[in-house]
Amino acid sequence: MGNDGGSIPTRRELVKEAARNPTVSELKESQASKEQYYWTTDPLSRTPLVPPIVSDCTGKLYNKDTILEFLIGADEESKAEAEKLLQGNVKSLRDVAEVKFSVDGDAKGPDGREVWKCAITGDRLGPGVRAVYLVPCGHAFSASAIKEVSGERCLTCNESYAANDVIPIVPTAESDVARLALRVRGLRDRGLGHSLKKVKGDKAKEKNKEGKKRKHRDEKERENGASAAVADGRGGEGDARDATPVSRTSTPVQAQAQMQGIKNASTATLTAKVMAEQEVSKKRKLENENLKSLFSSRDPSKPHGKSADFMTRGFSIPASAKR
Repeated sequence: MGNDGGSIPTRRELVKEAARNPTVSELKESQASKEQYYWTTDPLSRTPLVPPIVSDCTGKLYNKDTILEFLIGADEESKAEAEKLLQGNVKSLRDVAEVKFSVDGDAKGPDGREVWKCAITGDRLGPGVRAVYLVPCGHAFSASAIKEVSGERCLTCNESYAANDVIPIVPTAESDVARLALRVRGLRDRGLGHSLKKVKGDKAKEKNKEGKKRKHRDEKERENGASAAVADGRGGEGDARDATPVSRTSTPVQAQAQMQGIKNASTATLTAKVMAEQEVSKKRKLENENLKSLFSSRDPSKPHGKSADFMTRGFSIPASAKR
């Protein structure tokens, strides 16, 4: 290599072959190897796929226990790696659907693995075969069988499905990948997950939380207003501002009826009590004897003479003076 009495190789000697594009056979071999991996191995845990098996919106297969471990919590390093593989497609169990394969009991795969087959045609499902599963039931079939069957109902469980909810397993065609991406975007706009179950978004959570805070704040203000009204004797006016508008001339029964709009029981009781005290005080003023003595209870159409009311006595003009 140098300084040892030998020769130093040149670039021409190191690069025997120029860079070239892979051939068709090499591309097919690489694609087959990739399909074989995703059909038999969980990409998160790198362990063999074992039922129960779930799939995300991209059609990839995972072990359900691996997804549960990811959602419940794992160490930061493994979680970051899992999020990189999932690309934000799985945030809850509503974002995955369980895939139910029919098992061919008469055949065994390599390493003793079970062989999956189409429940309609009996064809094997695996690498090199276009297979699909239905949402929400999750039963898997060959794509050709679903294409030929009339009516959008699962032949295994008779559950209805939409044409857009036929999910290809480990898709390789660009058209299938683009359709799945468009589908999940539409579901998120409607607040649904991949399994067609409702998912609460962050905005909905924030709105619900803000509504609860506002309701709690309003109830607190009504309670404080009622307490202040009892303390300073301004019950009718102060509590009316904080709670429900009440007419000043209303009777205790009417006031209590108007207070039915107050949801807090203690606030409604305090308001009704203050209104009743105000009504009693008003009646007491009207029944004052000193105020009644200023007016006469006699018939106003009869002549009064010296018994005229105090407020009008001495102001009547004699009949002779009028002439």
